[in-house]
Formats: sequence, C-alpha cells, structure tokens
Amino acid sequence: MSTVAYVNGSYRPLRAAAVNIEDRGYQFGDGIYEVIYVLHGRLVDSDLHLARLARSLQEVEISQPLTPAALMIVIEQVLRRNRVTTGLVYIQVTRGVARRDHTFPSSPTRPSIVITARHRPAPPRDVASWAGTAICLPDERWGRCDIKSTNLLPNVLARQKARLSGAYEAILYDAQDNVTEGAASTVWMVDAEGILTTRHLDRHILPGCTRATLIKELQDQQIRFKEAPFTLAALRAAREIFLTSATSFIKPITRLDGAPVADGKSGPVTKVLFDQYQRYIEVP
Repeated sequence: MSTVAYVNGSYRPLRAAAVNIEDRGYQFGDGIYEVIYVLHGRLVDSDLHLARLARSLQEVEISQPLTPAALMIVIEQVLRRNRVTTGLVYIQVTRGVARRDHTFPSSPTRPSIVITARHRPAPPRDVASWAGTAICLPDERWGRCDIKSTNLLPNVLARQKARLSGAYEAILYDAQDNVTEGAASTVWMVDAEGILTTRHLDRHILPGCTRATLIKELQDQQIRFKEAPFTLAALRAAREIFLTSATSFIKPITRLDGAPVADGKSGPVTKVLFDQYQRYIEVP
C-alpha cells in the first residue's frame, strides 16, 4: 500500500492526503486515470499509458496539470518515496474544485492530480497457475468507453458479480450480443477456425496499452490475427480465451460461465503469447 501520495504539488503521508469535498472528481466522477505496472523499477509501456492519459484529458477538455517531463519526475519520486520497484503507479486527474454544477465551471479551474504507488507481485511465470475464469454480463456502461474515465460504477458492479460467482473477470456484451471487453481488460480468443481475434477499436472499448503492445509483437513475429467484432456465441465456441491488461498481463480463461473453454486448460496459442510477453516486459 502507498504510504506517500502526491497531491496537487505536495508529497504527503497517505493518512493525511486529501482533496477538497467540491472536487469535481468526487462530485461527478469528472476525471481521468491511468494505471502503470512497474517491474524492477521500469515503467512498462509508460509511453502508451501517458499518451492515453493525454488523449483522455483532451477528449473531456481537462488541461494537463503537469508537462510530460514533470509528470515523469513526480512518478519517479512517488515510486522512490514508497520504495516500490515492482508494483503499480496510479494517476488521477480531475477538472478541479468548483461550486457544484453539472456544467463546466464558468471560470477555468486548476486540475487536481493525485499519484500513488503500491507494491504488487512480479508477473507469473507459469501460465497454467495464472489461468482464471470469467462470467458473461450485459454491457451497461456509457457510450465513450474509449475514454479512461473515473466513472466506473458499471465496471465495479460487473466485477462484484464476477467475484460473487467465483470468477476473475466479467466479460461484457452489447445489445447485439457482440462481445465488447472485460470489466477491466481486453478480451481475445482463438476462434473455431483457429484465428486469433480481438475486437476492433471504437468508442465502445478502451484502447488497451497491453493490447497495443501485444499487437505490435504479433506483427513483428508475423503471427496471424484479426481485429473484428465477434459474438457471445463465437466466444462460447472458442478454442482459447485470454485477457490482457496492465495487471492481468496475458491471463488465460479456462472456464466461462461455469463451462470449460475447450478442454479447460491453457491453450497452445495463449502459452506462446504468455511466454513472449514475459520476455518483452523483462527486457530493460
């Protein structure tokens, strides 16, 4: 757990860190966040995460509170002060403090920024022991899931339903029974024809950074895959299913809604990509 937080220009003990009650992040969820995994002191895919942070801020018209260079200095300080070399950095930026009103403040506000860090275990080495299960739920989120907003109540409820079902993740599907993504992850499958598939990017899914890294690795290795919509029925018939995210890495899903995926074991494609991704994040 983080013991020191960066809050609007100051490093504070976590127990004393606070934001104003009229911060629009607290009042409306009017904010953006990012989570970056740190391995042996190296920020994994930091360029992708910080570019996504900048894009999300631009989409909701919140100005960046720090320059990219200053932000990196603060992140490094938070890691150092919390003695985190392997773990997570959490960054949250909100529109700032203003009298409660749904519309943007009439006078420009100073964005609020909070950064914390905490220890997390190193990535798993064994794909079989890292496998998990999932349930499928209707996607009840808002229409701009490409923005990494702090408005996460539907995701929270979906994740809670997964937990109560004994599952790791909730895989979401839309009104046309097309799979969108996990409550906190990107969904991949090896379809019935043996083709590795993930949904194309649009406003209904987050452009995952681990997703982008894996796609580059696939292209570099000339491994065949496609970005296309797929149905819940196709997912249920898949030979393999796995998830990607900054905290899931590459996580096999071996049971879906209580039924085994294929033979109920991590599949050969997932194993290859799991090993490949482990090598990627270990390279300094």
